[in-house]
Formats: sequence, C-alpha cells, structure tokens
Amino acid sequence: MSRSKLRPSFILVAVAILVLGYLLVQVANDPVDSVVAEGPGAHADLVELFDAWREFERPEFVEGVPDYSAAAMARQQGELPQWQTRLQALAPGEWEVEEQIDWHLVRAEMNGLDFDHRVRRPWARDPAFYATIFAAESDVPAHEGPVIHGWIDLWTYDYPLSGADAAELAARIGAIAPLLEQARENLAGSNARDLWLGGVRAFRGQVRDLDDFAARVAGTSADLDQAIAAARAASEAFIAWLEEEAPSRTGPSGVGRENYTWYMQNVHLVPYSWEEQVTIMRRELARAHASMRLEENRNRALPELERIASPEEYDRRLDESVDRYMRFLEEEEVQTTAEWMDPALRAVNGSFTPAEAGQIRNFFSEVNYRDPDSFRPHMHHWIELARMREDPHASPIRATPSLYNIFDSRSEGLATGVEEMFMHLGLLEGSPRSRELTWIMLAQRAARALSGLYLHGDVFDMEEAVAHAMRWTPRGWLPDGDLVRGEQSLYLRQPGYGTSYVTGKVQIEELLAEYAIEEGEAFSVKRFFDAFQDAGVIPIVLTRWEMTGQEDGILEAN
Repeated sequence: MSRSKLRPSFILVAVAILVLGYLLVQVANDPVDSVVAEGPGAHADLVELFDAWREFERPEFVEGVPDYSAAAMARQQGELPQWQTRLQALAPGEWEVEEQIDWHLVRAEMNGLDFDHRVRRPWARDPAFYATIFAAESDVPAHEGPVIHGWIDLWTYDYPLSGADAAELAARIGAIAPLLEQARENLAGSNARDLWLGGVRAFRGQVRDLDDFAARVAGTSADLDQAIAAARAASEAFIAWLEEEAPSRTGPSGVGRENYTWYMQNVHLVPYSWEEQVTIMRRELARAHASMRLEENRNRALPELERIASPEEYDRRLDESVDRYMRFLEEEEVQTTAEWMDPALRAVNGSFTPAEAGQIRNFFSEVNYRDPDSFRPHMHHWIELARMREDPHASPIRATPSLYNIFDSRSEGLATGVEEMFMHLGLLEGSPRSRELTWIMLAQRAARALSGLYLHGDVFDMEEAVAHAMRWTPRGWLPDGDLVRGEQSLYLRQPGYGTSYVTGKVQIEELLAEYAIEEGEAFSVKRFFDAFQDAGVIPIVLTRWEMTGQEDGILEAN
C-alpha cells in the first residue's frame, strides 16, 4: 500500500488521539465531572454530590488562611454553574417526596452561593465577615449570619486545654493577622456604609473575646499566648483602618426589594415577597400591641410582676420553670419528650445579673426576670440542638445544618411561635400578667423585623431603623441603641434573619391549620408537633410537603 493511501488514515488517528487526550485533561481538571450521566440519578448520588459540593463551597486555604481574593472568588463563581447542572441532571421528579426534599435543600444552598457572588459578596463588602472568634454557642444549628470559613468556636474545646488543643488553637488564631491583611485588599472597593460601620462593632467584640480568652488560658502555652496577642493587635489595627476609611464609605448596604424577594424564595424557601413580608410584619406588630393593651386592661387590678431579685431566687425559679415546662409538654400532650430534653434546657438557665432599681438589663432579661415561664418556650431552641446531637435525622443532608442560615425561619419561627401557642395551651395559666410578656416579645420581634425590611428596601437608613425598633418595643425595654444597631447589622448581613422569627411563626400557624383539616378526627397537637419536628430543621415549605403532600409553588417553579 502506498504512503499516499496511508496518510489520511494516519492523520485521522492522530487527530482522534489529540482530541481524546484533550478531553481526558479537561475531565481531570474539572472538579465537578464534565460528563453528566444520562437519565435520572438516585438519592445516593445526591448524597455523594452533597459531600463534594460542600468541599467545593469551602475556599482553598493557603498556609491556614482561607483565600477569598478576587481571583479565587471569580474561579469559584465560574465553576458554580457546573455544579448546578450536575444537580439538575439527577432529575429527582420520580423520587420519594422525602428524597426530593433533600434535593431542594442542596439546590437552595447552590442558589445561596450564586446570590453571594452576584449580590451579597460578603468577602468584598462586609468587614464583619472576617471576624473569626466565637466565644459562645448559638441557639440555632449554625452561626447567625455569614461566617468565614476557618472560624474558631472556642466553646467546642475542653478546658483546661490539652497540649494538642493549645497547639491547634495557636495555629488557627495565628492565621488571624494574615487573614486581616488579605481582608484589606478584598474590601478595598466596598462602599456599603452600614456594613462598614458594623465591622467596627464586630471587631471590637472580637478584641473583647480575645482578652477574655487570653485571661482564661494564660500560661497554658507560650505559642498560644503569643498567637492571641498577635491576633488582638491585628484586630485593633483593623478597627483603626475601618474607622479611618469609614468617611469614604457612603453607599447603601441593603440588597434591594427584588433581590430580597429572590433570595427568600430561592434560597431560604420562604414563600413571601419583600412586600408581603412588610404586610405580615405590620399586621403582627399591630396585633401584638393591641393584644397587650387588652391584656393590660383585663389585668389592671392585679399587681405588676416583680423582677427576680437575688441569685438564690434566680436559680430556684429557673429550675422550677424547667420542671413546669417538661411537665406541661407531657401532661398537655404537646409533643413526645425524651430524657435528654430536660438537661438541655437546664444547662442554659444562666445566672443572676445584678441591676439597680429601674435599670434595664436587656430586653429578654426584662421578660425572663419577671416570669421565666413566658420566655421558656423560646428556649426550645436547645431541645432542637440536643435532638440534632442525640437523635439526628436519617438523611445526612438534613442532619447537617444548611448553609446561608436557610434554617432560620424554621428554627427561629418555631421558638417564637410556641411562645404564643403554648400560652394558648395553658403554660401561663394562673399568671394573667405573664400573658402581657408574650405580646411584648412578639411586638419587639415584629418591630425590629420591619426595621430590617425597610433597611433592605431603602426606606430607612440605619438610624431610622434603630429609632423605629426602639419606639415600637413596649415599655421602653429596648433603650440600647448600640444593641439595636448590632441586631440591624446582622439583618443587613443576612437578609431574612430579622423577619424569620415572625414569617416562620406565621407559616407554622398556616401549616397547623392545614394539617388539622387534612387529618380530621385523627388530628392532635402532639401528632402535629411530632411530625413537624421529625422532618428536621428545614424550611417550612419542605416540612409542609412532607406532612401534607402539598408542594409549594415556589418549589414547582424552580
């Protein structure tokens, strides 16, 4: 055979080899897997994808410091659509409802990262994002608000520290100084004034936490002592830089009404728009105030509730409150109880804080010191956290706290909702004036939520938001402007968190009504709460789907 006849075949083979080699290199370099399988996947494929997705969402670490540089974030944003395509390719439409719910949780997380890159961009707009030290456990499944990877939960360590833990903390705390150097570059283009000023408050808090921690572990390890001192100095220098740059930061910090609605419906899976949430908050604020005034009139001949006055009284009454609460859940057939619930509540009773006559401690202490039973239902948070440890959900996706505070309406909504629900069930029976406290708490939450909505919707500036929340909190129990600014900063950083207490409560009430109609004569309060909690700490529209079989429109559209 002549060379002229061999040449075309040889060229085709060579080209095929080159193309195959290119494809193999592309697949090797693709963190997602370039080849999308044909046909629907299975729930096991979703769990595998979930684990890989969580690794992708976490930035690379360079010498112990997370890389949130513009280049690193651009790479992550560029690769995100491949993960979303891979999730869609699983085609879960024929799966069991419980499995489809897990799929929607992963989809919501991917939407959350998409929103962060398009709109929120905390690494480039929010100085508080770079605060690393957390001294105490939150009462929700994860930290409240955006949190940087590499965060340090001091409360998770045993004290006195072991040598290994001291060495680990020295290395992790030692990364704070270089992280804050990176932060200055990443934040250079930020013009979000209220977020900028919120960063000053956050880092002053970090300095206090570092001081407390330094005193607690002094002498444990020279390396740890040195790391804490360096982190403190870096934090102080960062505060000075933020204050120096603050006058040049003049822009808005909110995400805007349309973005807020998209985020609620596609990330937090809350079925309300910005406008609908404003309506809900205004209605609940008016209802709370009106109900409180009617209770006051009814109770006008009764003496005012006296505040707890001593450490001994505090310990006794808080312990008695736990006893009554657990007895109430059992005797009123509210929900199934377990042996780990009582100690979970008792462990967070706290301790007495002295105050002068007429001095306001803080809002919730003013409630708790008058009647611990009125605030006790909100501490249901700690039962939820204990459940996640002691009796985790069978699905690894639901057993893991969702990113982006996707759990907030479910977690905060239940804790807020049961305050009023359990009052109606008789928890406060025999103490009519305690009912006033329940309405006061609802009024405060609705007032601060409305302030947060108006901040995101460009109706209020920060000082207007603070003034509104303080004015509409009954009895002058929210006089601390700095405290309110801190809360509003959180709600700016995490859209939906401020409203979650009330939007979650409203959704639970709607679900209770619907579930009772669906169940008919089989309905009971205990049956409802057991089923509700068995679904896990997930958005309520997903819980509703599992409990009633009704898929919400915001899920069908996405």
